[in-house]
Amino acid sequence: MMKYMIMLLFMIPLLSKYWLSMHLYMLMSFMFVFLLMFYNFYTPCTSVLGLDIMSYSLIGLSYFIIYLMLMASFKIYGSKDYVWKYLLVILFMMLSLLMTFSSLNMFLFYISFEMSLIPTLFLIFGWGYQPERILAGYYLLFYTLFASLPLLLGIFYLNSVVLSPSFSLIMLSDNYFSIYLYVSMTLAFLFKMPVPFFHFWLPKAHVEAPVSGSMILAAILLKLGGYGLIRIYMFMGSFAMKYSYFWICFSLWGGLVVSFLCLFQVDIKSIIAYSSVAHMSLVICGIMTYNSYGFSGSLIMMIGHGFCSSALFCLANLIYERSHSRSLFINKGNLTVMPSLSLLWFLLCANNMSSPPSLNLLGEIYLINSILSWDYMTFMFIFILSFMSCCFSIYLFSFTQHGYFYSGSSYFYNINLREYLLIIFHFIPLNILILKFDSFVLYF
Repeated sequence: MMKYMIMLLFMIPLLSKYWLSMHLYMLMSFMFVFLLMFYNFYTPCTSVLGLDIMSYSLIGLSYFIIYLMLMASFKIYGSKDYVWKYLLVILFMMLSLLMTFSSLNMFLFYISFEMSLIPTLFLIFGWGYQPERILAGYYLLFYTLFASLPLLLGIFYLNSVVLSPSFSLIMLSDNYFSIYLYVSMTLAFLFKMPVPFFHFWLPKAHVEAPVSGSMILAAILLKLGGYGLIRIYMFMGSFAMKYSYFWICFSLWGGLVVSFLCLFQVDIKSIIAYSSVAHMSLVICGIMTYNSYGFSGSLIMMIGHGFCSSALFCLANLIYERSHSRSLFINKGNLTVMPSLSLLWFLLCANNMSSPPSLNLLGEIYLINSILSWDYMTFMFIFILSFMSCCFSIYLFSFTQHGYFYSGSSYFYNINLREYLLIIFHFIPLNILILKFDSFVLYF
C-alpha cells in the first residue's frame, strides 16, 4: 500500500505532462488490480493502513475513474486552462481517496474523508461552468461539514471510553453505544451518500461541476458514505438493528419521491444526479438491513453505479461541448446526427435501469432480497422504485435521441476516437465484472 502512495508522490514532477500522467494512472490501476493479492479478511499493511475486498474494490475503481477523468478533460488540456494545477488537484484527490479506503485508524479515516472535499471544491470553483458554482460549492461544503462534526466528536468519545485508548477500528464493539453516539457516527455518511431529503447539494454540485468533477463525485465520493456506513456497522452490532427501520422507511419513501422528481427535470445532468440519489437510497436500505445480502449488494451496486453514472455524465458532456446547453428542449434528435453515440446512450441508459448483464442488476437482486427478507411489506415501494428507474432512464434516452434536431445549432462536429474509448472503457467493466462477482460476496 505504501508503494502506491509513494508512486503518487513521485508523480508531482510530471504535472506538466498531461498525457503521461493519464497513462500512469491507467498503469497504476492495472498494477493495483493484477499485482496485489486480496483476501477475505482485513490484511494490515502497516499499523494504520490495511486492505480487504471492499477497500481493494473501491481503490481500484478510484484509480480507473481518475484515469477516465483525465481522458474526459481534454478540453482543459487543449485550452491550456491551468493544466498543472488541475493535475495537482487530481493527484491530491487520489491520495486522499487512497488513505480513506485503506485506513484502520478512525481519526486518520476522518481526516482523509474530509480531505477529499477540498479537491472537489477546487474542481467546482476553478473549472466549473456558471457563476452559480460558488453557491454549489457552499452547499457541498456546509451540508457535509454540518453532518461530519458529530462524527468527529463521536470518534473522540470512543477514544476516551475504550479500555485500551486507540483509534483503531478493530478495538471497538457495541458495548459503548447510545442513541446519541449512533446518530453522530452515521449522520455524516448518510449525508454524504446522500440520504433523500438531504440531497439538495448533490444535483447543484453536479450541474455546476466540470465533467471530471461530476465523474469523481458520482463514481467515488458518494461511495465514501456507503464505505463508512459498512465500516461503522461492523462494530455497531445489534445496537444498529434497533433503529434501522427508521432509515429504511425514510430511504424507501425518499427514493420514491426522488424518482418522480427525475421526470420533472429539464437539465440532463440534473436527471442523472437525481437518479444517483434514487439508486443510493437502495444502497442505504441494504446496509441498514444488517445482513450479508445487504452488505454484498451494496458493494456491488456502488461499483456498478460508479461506472454507469460516470459514463452517463460523460455522454451528457459530449452533447454539452457541441450544443453548449444541457437543456432537454435544445438537445433533441441526436439520433439523426450521431447514430453511433445513440447506441452507447441506449446501452448505458439500459444499464442504468439495471438490465443484464450489468453489475447494477446483480446489486439490485441482492438488495431486493435483503430488503424483502427484512420485511416483505416493502415490496410495493421496491416495485414502484424499480419501475420508476426504468421510466426516468427511458425518459432521458428518448428525449435526447428522438424528436426534431434543433435547427438553431450553428455547428455539430463528429465524435472522435478518444470519446468513443472513454465511454467504452466505462461500459466494458460494468458488464464484464459480473463474471467475477464471487469476489465481492465472499467477504460478508
